[in-house]
Amino acid sequence: MEPCRESEPEPPRRTEGQKHSPKRKNTERLGTMRNLNHQLKQLCRHCREGSYATQRNRERMLTLMANELHAMGYRKMQSKSLKPKHIEALVKQWQEKELSIGTIKNRMAALRWWADKVNKQNVIARSNEFYGIPDRRFVTNESKAKDITQTQLSKVKDIHVRMSLELQRAFGLRREEAMKFMPSYADQKDHLRLKASWTKGGKLRTIPVRTEHQRAILDRTRALAGFGSLIPPHRSYVQQLRVYEGNTTRAGLSSMHGLRHAYAQERYEELTGWKSPAAGGPDSKSLTPEQRELDHQARMTISQELGHEREQISTAYLGR
Repeated sequence: MEPCRESEPEPPRRTEGQKHSPKRKNTERLGTMRNLNHQLKQLCRHCREGSYATQRNRERMLTLMANELHAMGYRKMQSKSLKPKHIEALVKQWQEKELSIGTIKNRMAALRWWADKVNKQNVIARSNEFYGIPDRRFVTNESKAKDITQTQLSKVKDIHVRMSLELQRAFGLRREEAMKFMPSYADQKDHLRLKASWTKGGKLRTIPVRTEHQRAILDRTRALAGFGSLIPPHRSYVQQLRVYEGNTTRAGLSSMHGLRHAYAQERYEELTGWKSPAAGGPDSKSLTPEQRELDHQARMTISQELGHEREQISTAYLGR
């Protein structure tokens, strides 16, 4: 269905010699074009769910959608006026732009969050397949795992950043999780518990503490942070993120997400007894039925420990 295009109201006419102030121009612009943007921004700031990165990305995606809807002619939308035609128009545009499947699925998740918050869950289909969005393909046997040596760590000058890097490698934590890590809360002796406000998507999860090496890292983390987190009291998260990025760059470290890949591959070998395909082990087709069952169980365990819900996503870390 074609969008209902509504013309913008004409600005009030000036009398001769009268000038618009910059403040008045900005007010007029916000009143006509940015009403939806403003409401979505307020919605995001009122419903702070998930980690800082999740909240920031969600607000960025919803702002982009509001701009796209405005450009397509939906000029007087409000957050509660979301309808199926708006969803379909956005998806069609994304597909015409040939955006990646992953990008489209992330935007659909933000759309569903929007619909849920304004009690409009029924305007959007439960399955992405309804809109012709195929499953994302993760199949790759190329390892992205990265390890970090004591020599490399010694080049990281900030002690809190060094500790965060060690946690990333030892437990497969995301960067934000390792920075916000509070040992007094998380360390439950035989497992870690992660707060929803630390994690992507606001998902609570636990990770087992299995080795003496992991225990030693946790003890050192507790000695450093005490009852606080690995963000020093005098810094905000954003400030510490800049310190993290600056320290890792100067130390010659990059793509630290690879530490999660290393954790996943190490955990897979521990659970199955053989290396993952990405680490040079046998591919799934060559496994016996008994080995395939063990492979599936290991992948499910690792997916949950990494903060994912589907076994399929483990392929990005382990190969297939």
